[in-house]
Amino acid sequence: MQENSQKNSPIQRFLRGVEWLGNLLPHPIILFMMMCVILIVVSAILSSMGVSVPDPRPNASGTIAVKNLLSAEGVGYMVSSLVKNFTGFAPLGTVLVAMLGVGIAEASGLISAGLRGLVIGAPKKLVTFTVVFAGVISNTAAELGYVVLIPLAAMIFHALGRHPLAGLAAAFAGVSGGYSANLLLGTVDPLLSGITQEAAKLVDPNYVVGPEANWYFMFVSTFLVSLLGYFVTEKIVEPQLGKYDPASASDAEILKNKVEKLTPLEKKGLIWAGVVALIFSLLLAWSIVPEDGILRNPKTGLVAGSPFLHGIVVFIFIFFGIPGYVYGRVTGSMKNNNDVVKAMSSSMSSMGMYIVLVFFAAQFVAFFGWTNLGSIVAVEGANLLTKLGLTGPSLFIGFILVCAFINLMISSASAQWALTAPIFVPMLMLVGYAPEVIQTAYRIGDSTTNIITPMMSYFGLIMAVAVRYKKDTGVGTLMAMMIPYSFIFIVGWTMLFYIWVFVFGLPVGPGSHTYYPAP
Repeated sequence: MQENSQKNSPIQRFLRGVEWLGNLLPHPIILFMMMCVILIVVSAILSSMGVSVPDPRPNASGTIAVKNLLSAEGVGYMVSSLVKNFTGFAPLGTVLVAMLGVGIAEASGLISAGLRGLVIGAPKKLVTFTVVFAGVISNTAAELGYVVLIPLAAMIFHALGRHPLAGLAAAFAGVSGGYSANLLLGTVDPLLSGITQEAAKLVDPNYVVGPEANWYFMFVSTFLVSLLGYFVTEKIVEPQLGKYDPASASDAEILKNKVEKLTPLEKKGLIWAGVVALIFSLLLAWSIVPEDGILRNPKTGLVAGSPFLHGIVVFIFIFFGIPGYVYGRVTGSMKNNNDVVKAMSSSMSSMGMYIVLVFFAAQFVAFFGWTNLGSIVAVEGANLLTKLGLTGPSLFIGFILVCAFINLMISSASAQWALTAPIFVPMLMLVGYAPEVIQTAYRIGDSTTNIITPMMSYFGLIMAVAVRYKKDTGVGTLMAMMIPYSFIFIVGWTMLFYIWVFVFGLPVGPGSHTYYPAP
């Protein structure tokens, strides 16, 4: 009777609804293929109807009309631009270059050892905070956070006499719920900024959004998410779980696993990798801090618009690649240059799905822009928001919630943003906000519901770990455990965004603007 009542609780019904809606959606790649076909048909229909809007862009006159992709001009455009749309898609090259460096650091064991050292070496009172914090910073190599840190956190909590699922939840909250926060720039930054830039070009063809666009805000968000994750784990989730019963484990062997401390060789590797990273950081500072630094903007002498910011993906590659190689040579995980080549090749092979997704996403974004449908939707949407009086900062609260809801069904950050950015970025630009701020709000909504959607790609892996410690763990059990994190994260993170941007007027990143056009 109690089991039936739990299955029919509002939370369980909501989660079943989310799972049902998500299952109705095809794979993101197929989704983009379908959207391209729909776009072609809609452009033909609306063009024949003569749909147009007045052009609101500065120094522009006339109207913006829908262009027909089924016309001779449209078919010619699609055929001739297919390859260019793919190779010229801003996120593609930047993400692949960044992954080359991250791949070296991951294959050598540097990232794994760093995470283990951070969590294992933390004082007992700070274990929860450290686990969430480690989860957040693991997003420079997100897959490793899921594969290494989440099982490790459950193991550590059990070794300390605490409930292992509380450790799993804390790590999951950091890795996935704090997905967009980080102390360093990672692969997600150039990925999202490239999509944002393509969308911003619908309004301003010369607008540039760099990977560093949200770095200030995301740096501070790392500590906010870690503190909120600590609070939810200690005050809500772990007390609800109660005392752990080892008899509830489905795999008794997992309870015998011990947390392996870093070996002397691994510690030596981390020290030398840290020394190399420090030397590189000092050289970088020498090139950008002085007024005559060689990586400053040669025309203005400022960091904004400098070669450093324009080429920041190169520095991400170096920052991970060289210390990763040094760690590998010290520990013996990389014996020669061939191992470096294998590590980079392996990281590229893991990007196969992403490359296919980018091909179709790039076509959709390009077609959407060529037809002028993106501009027209943006103008009409901006006009509607103005009529409703929704042009103030409170507009972003609704935008964050919309992104959070969409993320329940399309949990891929790149797929969701590639689909929605061509609509929301131009629309909010025309209301008066800069793409960098719009992207920041999106990242909050996208991150905070990762932990409560069955559509998240690593959900099955996390379920498998949870069941080994507690055999009756179900989808609803895990979701109910993570809902407090999601709720607290979205409230706390949105408040930080509002205070940061609209109360203190701080930029979300180096050279980033709050309003468009910039004052």
